[in-house]
Amino acid sequence: MALLTLHNAHLSFGSAPLLDGAALTIEAGERIALIGRNGCGKSTLLKVLADEQPLDEGDRIGRQGLRVVRLEQEVPAACDGSVYAVVLAGLATESALLQQFHDLSQQLSESHDSAQLAQLEQLQRQLESCDGWQLQQRVERVISRLSLPADQPFASLSGGLKRRVLLARALVTEPDLLLLDEPTNHLDIDAILWLEELLLGFAGSVVLITHDRAFLRRLATRIVDLDRGALRSWPGDYDNYLRRREERLHAEAQAQARFDRHLAQEEVWIRQGIKARRTRNEGRVRALEALRQERQQRRNQMGSVQLRGQQAEQSGRLVVEADQISFEWGGKRLIDDFSTLIQRGDKIGIIGPNGVGKSTLLRLLLGEMAPQQGRLRHGTRLQIAYFDQLRAQLREEATLFESVGEGRDSVTINGQSRHVISYLQDFLFPPQRAQSPVRSLSGGERNRLLLAKLFTQPSNLLVLDEPTNDLDVETLELLEELLVNYQGTLLLVSHDRAFLDNVVTSLLAFEGAGVVRDYIGGYQEWLQQRPVASSERPEGARATTTNERRDRPASRKLSYNQQRELAQLPQQIEQLEATLAQLQQQLGDPTFYQQQPPAAITAATTQLTELEQRLQQHYERWEALEALTVGTA
Repeated sequence: MALLTLHNAHLSFGSAPLLDGAALTIEAGERIALIGRNGCGKSTLLKVLADEQPLDEGDRIGRQGLRVVRLEQEVPAACDGSVYAVVLAGLATESALLQQFHDLSQQLSESHDSAQLAQLEQLQRQLESCDGWQLQQRVERVISRLSLPADQPFASLSGGLKRRVLLARALVTEPDLLLLDEPTNHLDIDAILWLEELLLGFAGSVVLITHDRAFLRRLATRIVDLDRGALRSWPGDYDNYLRRREERLHAEAQAQARFDRHLAQEEVWIRQGIKARRTRNEGRVRALEALRQERQQRRNQMGSVQLRGQQAEQSGRLVVEADQISFEWGGKRLIDDFSTLIQRGDKIGIIGPNGVGKSTLLRLLLGEMAPQQGRLRHGTRLQIAYFDQLRAQLREEATLFESVGEGRDSVTINGQSRHVISYLQDFLFPPQRAQSPVRSLSGGERNRLLLAKLFTQPSNLLVLDEPTNDLDVETLELLEELLVNYQGTLLLVSHDRAFLDNVVTSLLAFEGAGVVRDYIGGYQEWLQQRPVASSERPEGARATTTNERRDRPASRKLSYNQQRELAQLPQQIEQLEATLAQLQQQLGDPTFYQQQPPAAITAATTQLTELEQRLQQHYERWEALEALTVGTA
């Protein structure tokens, strides 16, 4: 029997229904990724599955004794007390008994009140009758497994650690079905990888909403798409879903085009006047009325955000040069002896654990803060547009119109004047939302508004601090395309591995103790190049920093980063060639096609094409850098 089933589910909060006859069946052991545009009703659907939101019509049928736990997207304000107390609260009634026993035991250690002793004995009997000691062991086991500070106040924790505590609270109930709403938001890459491993080993079923495509690709056994009130299920992985969804949307567009042509022909016929009325078929008239009604009720797919960056005049060739800079805050060395050279057109990602100093490094590079040691040099004609992680550029009481227009009715985009309301529609804000206050927006809508505000500014240096949180996948892909085609320089802080791989050409990685190193390529290349973790390094050994290799002989025309890139390219090419040869051998074996399912064959051939393209790009880059060296010989 299925764990949970939705049948003919209807739910509305406005003119367009969030669920319109939707159906869904969840089986034991599944990991379902729920996908859909911002505002389509994904979070509401999780509430329906958790039995926290009743349906207008339809049925929610759960297996008898089903335990469902939902982890919200935002940290609840009501959570208080120690980490142990917050986790314990997941056990409902038993948690109160265990907390009372814990508190009373502490009191009796300081006094010997006979009444309190009698109360403790009563609590002991109650806990024994409901297996309370076993539950206590379960709480302690989960806290240990998730490496949580049991006695630390919950309120003092970082956002990422708070979400880990809430996940622990969910896990102590040992749910059959775990519902996760954007679980990777505000987690760094290490925490995301930890969560992946945890969910891969989870015994129950999982339904998760996520914009993190790498997370989704690793975990999902099935994709469910919420689109215009309907739920469609796509077995298999995310890439298979993308292909099949594109096919469905193409077929839908063709069917709608045929319908519209037929309706247009019938409208021409009905308007032919006296001649038509003499021969008019009443059945055909009724059929036309039905066509009109069907067309009126059609729900078109939500449009796409129209992203257009404003390009300022070119900056100078040099953007920023950092020479052995250091910065300390609160007795902690955040940046230690760091050097780099950023040139026009570089697209640089910045990665590292939460709280390590990524935003501080951005502010140092931009000149908003001065290094305590070392030297910074900035290029000429820099025009900076800054996307702030904390959304500090948005005033809560201001309207969307005021936030973007800043006192004007129009904005100028690449030399063309646009009315603010029209421009907001490019970011999927309908005219009636223009006068809504910022405080009424969801997380994804706030990000879209900040992007709208950002792209009214001409720039040749674009700085994005965690821009991907809460954006749906379609908007993420459009943002990627814009950044890839952006002609200026990009500094990007992100924990989204797929986003980094698709956008940046090099990375600055925090590696502990203030050490920041630069790497050529995106996240996957960093995985191949990164040094041994500090925990595995012999005691007293120091990680190699960029400036320790500044004396490497090279052409005077090659920049410091280009020297490093040229030195690393031969090894990268060898690795690609070895992987490519292995894959070609695999695909050359006839038994591979007999033994493997179609999806595996498609994935292998796609990988082959991608490897060949990457190898060609590496060869072209190697030749270009070698040519510069030869030119100075």
